[in-house]
Formats: sequence, structure tokens, C-alpha cells
Amino acid sequence: MTDWTTNSTDALHLSLVRSSQDKEALGDNESYENFHPTFTYPIYGEDEKIYGYTDLVIDLRFASGSLAHFLQIKYSSKLASLSTLDDVQGTLQKFIPEDYYQSEAEFLARVEEDATSFRPSGEKIYSYTRAVPYSARKGKGVAMTLPEDDPDAITYEVWHVRAVASLLLNPLMLSQATWKTPGFREYHRRMQLFILLYIEAGSYIDEVEDSWEFVVLYEKRKRRTSPDTETYHFVGYSTLYPFYCFPDKTRLRLSQFVIVPPYQHQGHGSALYNAIYQYVLAQPCVTELTVEDPAEAFEDLRDRNDLAMLLGHVTFMAEAFGAHAVSHDGGRVGRVRTLAKGKSAGKLGPPSDRAWLERWRKELKIAGRQFHRLVEMLIQLNLNPADARAARAYRLQVKERLYRFNYEALVQLEEKERLEKLEETFQSVREDYQRILAMVR
Repeated sequence: MTDWTTNSTDALHLSLVRSSQDKEALGDNESYENFHPTFTYPIYGEDEKIYGYTDLVIDLRFASGSLAHFLQIKYSSKLASLSTLDDVQGTLQKFIPEDYYQSEAEFLARVEEDATSFRPSGEKIYSYTRAVPYSARKGKGVAMTLPEDDPDAITYEVWHVRAVASLLLNPLMLSQATWKTPGFREYHRRMQLFILLYIEAGSYIDEVEDSWEFVVLYEKRKRRTSPDTETYHFVGYSTLYPFYCFPDKTRLRLSQFVIVPPYQHQGHGSALYNAIYQYVLAQPCVTELTVEDPAEAFEDLRDRNDLAMLLGHVTFMAEAFGAHAVSHDGGRVGRVRTLAKGKSAGKLGPPSDRAWLERWRKELKIAGRQFHRLVEMLIQLNLNPADARAARAYRLQVKERLYRFNYEALVQLEEKERLEKLEETFQSVREDYQRILAMVR
């Protein structure tokens, strides 16, 4: 059976295909084709195995902007018995739009057509630039950011698609649903497959819900032969859902978040998250941004960016650690000057001023648990190890939060065991904070 069994994750080859002219603008180290998913169990089962083929290749391509699909199944041989043969194409086509291409020539013609005609749906809310990779810059030094009109700059844009709220007092009353944005329902059906392939336990959202919001990140690239021609290429996206927050506001929950592999580890995830956060800050009707069951990698991304934001916030840092505190430009971590033993430098203490914390939490629109974790990281970063009083106050502050958060489990333990468990958790939290702080240095 091993000879006829294929790992479905290895067999599935994904490509974001660009037009021939757009490929000419790519550097030698840029590759957007022939990469693999992280998960295929939502499609091919928990074992991620396909039986009945040798040298199986599932060739699934997307037009890089419009995400039109092309699917082709290739193999060297297959079993003659249909009763034991897995239906590779039939299984996958349940998860992709029905209008996918099976003719390679027709698909490539669509890619060429879409290259200049495709434009994002919604409203542009954020943009940033990156330098063209070194191999394409003919020996020029590489800068992380460049002016948008620089010929070596690549622009990335974040587009927001959302329902249109009515003028009624209830912020969740809609006058136009997200799905009525022209062409977006079809576009979402093409990009949602990435949720299954890259988010563990990810699932498709219900289109019956009209309030979903989408934040989509694109690369906007100029052609070498015609710099006035701009083309868009899909990078990743996030989904948001608004909940009513008494009396007249909404709370936005970030539900799904994905950057496709060719763009990973280049800062695009942080850029997309910061675009969402800046959007939330700018909306008077949104009270805070929350996250639904974040994966460990996303939790780290969120922590790094939230922590960098606080470290770069001049007023917050000054009030937190006193007038002597220096804001760390760009989010670099460093210690503020500590005062003499037993003296409080600012509102963070420890112990922290609770009213002050809540005022800032609301102003920064950060969910409660996340904000208090960030505060604890900042205190730990600047804690004077020689100050026993401050160390004890910090330990009690963290343990109180942990006790409240884990109350139902801890209250069932005997007092001695409960105290031991709290201490164990506290030490584990401190170690994790140190790991996160090291990533922001």
C-alpha cells in the first residue's frame, strides 16, 4: 500500500501566476510559484493521505491578482480498481469555485487579461513600500522602505471591504451588506481556500452573515517596460466581525489572518496587523480590537507589534515610567532609568495605578487581557532586580491577573496546591515575556 500512498500536503503544489510581462519585473530570488500548503486534512482527511497513485501532483494555480483557479491532476500511474482509488479532483473541487479552469491555455489567457484589468474591491486604508529585492536592483543598496515614486519601490496596499452601516443609532444595523460589494463574494470564494491550507482548525465563514469585514493586502507592482502600468498581486487577508458594545459602539473581533508563503517572514504580517489596528483607532464607533483563539505564531506577531507601539508612544511611556522615560523610536526595547530603591517612577509602579491603566486601555482600544500582559512585559523589562519591594509588587500583580483568568480551575485546588500552581505559572509567564521582549530588541 505504501507504493500507492501519497502525502496530500506534499502532492498539492500551489502557484500565484503572473503575466509574462509582470514576471520580467521579478528579481532572481523572487518566486511565487510551486509552494506547498501547511495543512490538507480539511480536504483529504486527518491522515493527509491519498491512495491509488504514483508520482501524484495536484497542480492548483491562481491568477496572482484575481485568484482565478486552474486545477490539473498529474500522476505516473494509478490503480485499475475504482473502488479503492481516491477521487483527488472530485474531493478538492468541493472546496473551490465551480468555474475553475481545466485548460492551461485558457487559464494563462485569463492571467494576461486580469493583469491589467483587476482592481481590488473596497476602500484603500493603508499603504507602505519595500525595496525591490537586491538581485533586481543592479547593485544598489537595499532599504526597507523607499519613496513610492522611486523606480525601485514596490508598494503594498491594504484594502477594506465592509458592510455599510445605516444612520440609525444601532451600529450593527446595515444599509448594505458586505456581500453586495460588486464582485467581492466571488473573490472571497477564491481566496478562502488559503484559510483551510494555512490556519490549523480553520474553516469557511458563513455567507449568511452580512456583517463580516475583510482587510486584504496586495502588492502593487510597476512593469519595467511600461512604468505607468500598475498590477495588483494577492499577499494575504484578514477577516473581522463586529459585535455590539453597549450602549452605542462595536467591538471588532479579528477572526482569520493569513499571509501566503511567498510573502512570509518579510514583515507583511506585521504591516497588515498594524493597518487593522490603525483603522480601529481611527473609528470613533469601535471600542476595541479583540482576537479569536489566536495561534501561537499570530500571538507572537500581535505581542511584538503591540509592544513596539507602546514603547514608541511618547506620552504613555512618560506617564508609565516618569518624565525621565525615553520613548524608544521604532519600537526598540531598552531600559528606562530606574529610580532609587522604594521610589515609584510612574504610573506603572509596580503596583500599577489601575484607574490609569483602564484609561489608557480604552484610549488604545486594546482588549483587557492583552493590555495587562503588555503592561507586565514593560514592568519586567524595567524592573530593578535589587528592589525587593517592587519585585514582590510585580509578582502579586501578575499572580492576581492569573488567578482571575484561571479562577474556575484554581478554585478547585487545595490552598497549598493552588499557591504552587500559581507560582509555577508565574515563572512560566516570566520566561515567555523574556522571549517576547528579546524579539523586539
